[in-house]
Amino acid sequence: MVTPTSSASADSSEAIASDITMAIAEQRLPPGTKLREEALARLYSVSRTKIRAALVMLAKDKLIDLVPEGAFVSRPTEEEAHEIFFVRRILEAALVREFIAKATAEDYRKIDQHLEQERKALLDDNVQVRSILLSDFHILLAKTVGNQVLTDILMKLAGRSSLITMLYQSSRDATCSSDEHVAFMRAAKAGDTETAVELMLHHLHHVESALQFKQQPGNNKKDFIKALLA
Repeated sequence: MVTPTSSASADSSEAIASDITMAIAEQRLPPGTKLREEALARLYSVSRTKIRAALVMLAKDKLIDLVPEGAFVSRPTEEEAHEIFFVRRILEAALVREFIAKATAEDYRKIDQHLEQERKALLDDNVQVRSILLSDFHILLAKTVGNQVLTDILMKLAGRSSLITMLYQSSRDATCSSDEHVAFMRAAKAGDTETAVELMLHHLHHVESALQFKQQPGNNKKDFIKALLA
């Protein structure tokens, strides 16, 4: 997903894409909102060319849909979420067994560092970063296994999952997700494969069941909706 970079100027396409990403994460741009190029160009005081480049970045990250009618904030459905998590439970049960069989001390060290980043994002209340990191935890497990086909499939599923959790997961449930990652790693390090599989399945079911598909009101930062309708 789009993340801000220290080298990006305030009016660069990268910075604009990052700002829009945060607006989506904070639900100031609800799913289905049409993003009008000319309105965004006025809002950011830049050319439509820069806006178009930012929209392409967002589309690549699956945060928006670019169709002939225009650009729209992606609208992942409740049905899609259930289908994604159904497939993930099947794949990741097998993934856990392979991970425990192959993981080295260095692999565990890298994942422990990742868990520290998760906790920091939670403490900072950074919705965008926390969703990405919580999703990337599962991709790290797949990369450790070394099955490129499995990793590619999981990356696609995790990307959609990250968008869904960014939109519909509460801060409390995000904290629970990180705690469940820690519990899983404890079982994995102990070599307790069956418990680790059970914890992973419980974790994925918990994330899915806790999603709040009823849209919550956003905050009062930059009023995108008003600007897009102007």
